[in-house]
Amino acid sequence: MTAQKGRDLILQIHDGSDYETIGGFRTNSFTINNETADVSTKDSGAFRQLMADTGLRQLSTSGNGVFLGDAQFEVAHGHAMAGTHPMCKIMAPGLGAYTGAFAIRSLDMAGNHNGEVTYNIALESAGDISFTPAA
Repeated sequence: MTAQKGRDLILQIHDGSDYETIGGFRTNSFTINNETADVSTKDSGAFRQLMADTGLRQLSTSGNGVFLGDAQFEVAHGHAMAGTHPMCKIMAPGLGAYTGAFAIRSLDMAGNHNGEVTYNIALESAGDISFTPAA
């Protein structure tokens, strides 16, 4: 994969009719975590052995930026308050898109008296996530 622009790593939330980009991000990221199953025994020798295709996968994403008052932020706020899991899409440049339900772990807003209002959002996969490779 060649070098990619950070601004092309995009988080979208489904607003009831379509996926819309959550605006105002200055930075965002996503992480894929895989839980492992250790099957080491006394016969394993000096190295740990892990069983393939076991454990749980988790995809988490977060971002922070300038609050623009966009409708997508209001959708995220509604899901955070209700504890529901919106359909989201993470578009990774040069790689593809991850789509599925996400729990909003945290949604923070902050503002200085002489500056802009900023926000932080953190989401965690809440079910199966599909991957569509980039064309």
